[in-house]
Amino acid sequence: MNPFEINSAPLAENFMDMTKMYPKAYDKNKTNPYTKCRIILLNGLEFESNWFMHQFARNCDNDEIKEALAVIRNQEQQQQKRLACLKPINESILETTIAYEQLAVDLTATLAQHEKDINNKKALDFALLEDFDHLYRFSNLLYMDKKEESAPLIGKFDEITPGRPTIAHPRYPKDNLKVHMDSKKADLYTKLVANIITAAEQQTMNYYMNISQWYKNNLGRKLYAEIAMVEEEHVTQYESLKDPTCSWLEQWLMHEYCECYLYYSCFEEEKDPYIKDIFKDHFNMEVTHLLYVNNLLKKHENKTYQKVLGSNGDFPELLKLGTNKDYVRDVLERTITLTGDRKEYTDIYNLPNDADFFRYQNKLIKDEKAVPSHIVIEKVIEKFGKDYRYEDKKNPVTSLTNRKKDNFTIARKKDA
Repeated sequence: MNPFEINSAPLAENFMDMTKMYPKAYDKNKTNPYTKCRIILLNGLEFESNWFMHQFARNCDNDEIKEALAVIRNQEQQQQKRLACLKPINESILETTIAYEQLAVDLTATLAQHEKDINNKKALDFALLEDFDHLYRFSNLLYMDKKEESAPLIGKFDEITPGRPTIAHPRYPKDNLKVHMDSKKADLYTKLVANIITAAEQQTMNYYMNISQWYKNNLGRKLYAEIAMVEEEHVTQYESLKDPTCSWLEQWLMHEYCECYLYYSCFEEEKDPYIKDIFKDHFNMEVTHLLYVNNLLKKHENKTYQKVLGSNGDFPELLKLGTNKDYVRDVLERTITLTGDRKEYTDIYNLPNDADFFRYQNKLIKDEKAVPSHIVIEKVIEKFGKDYRYEDKKNPVTSLTNRKKDNFTIARKKDA
């Protein structure tokens, strides 16, 4: 599939009327978990697109480009509203959160397994274990507050067991910055990976930043705030992978191409005919946007899309979300004790005692037992006799197998 070879409708025909913009919501009890994940992913992509175009407009003094940004951004906003309102009214904050974390785990693992760029792959594998632990922590909050199991919500496609403990995630901000790619040399898939994962993690960060205040008890509010700070770290890491030397128009073309790629991938995989039609409709709209931006790139910078993409425009292998249990287990077993160390990732046992990681941990965490992600597990153990898990077999890290005591020292203390 090459979106540059598709005949698109005129830009002015892409606006939706109000009834089309507000769709019929899915049934939370019947809809496939990966359908929910695809909706969340595409919603995040629209968020990223809109904020990028707002920033572009604030740094642009060309009326033709600013007018195009205003029109296309408005249409992207309509797409985002349509996707967001597919979520049903009766789906709780925590149920939605579980879907967010399932997407984080399976999207990250899927991209990592197909990524050839070692820098991107390291970043994906590293953050994977942290999102995996977030799934475990939020699942325990759900079980404690509602006595609701999250395993059925995710179709049992992922295990729910500790990853790198959330208490070990706070790092000195400089340690989240990584080496950026050279877009002139990078593979098209590598460019897409950086765009996709940045958009997905940014949406999770935004969701937790805003939702923490609405949770109904203080412990839940604190947990959302704690994990929202980790998502800030993830967004910092992932956005640093992108090539900052690209022009604004080159970046815009890449954004539109990424949207075409993801909408087409989701359309191809989706089984629900109603949702599938929405994905197809939005894909066609994105093709119009892509071709319009391509013309702007030619006119104002005399550049071709082939130069920006490094290819003829054909989509690489499409994204297919699915279970990744074995891969997650392998990464967990091999890399549990890694942390960020400037541009690299280093085992905490190899860090000097005065490393920024340890100093920052000591600055943020005065009392380990007062950390929300730890309290949630301890309270579940106190209430039910053990933590909530869904495992095919025991956790691959021996020190994380105890279901009656939360481990808050591994991956953050040398004497763990």
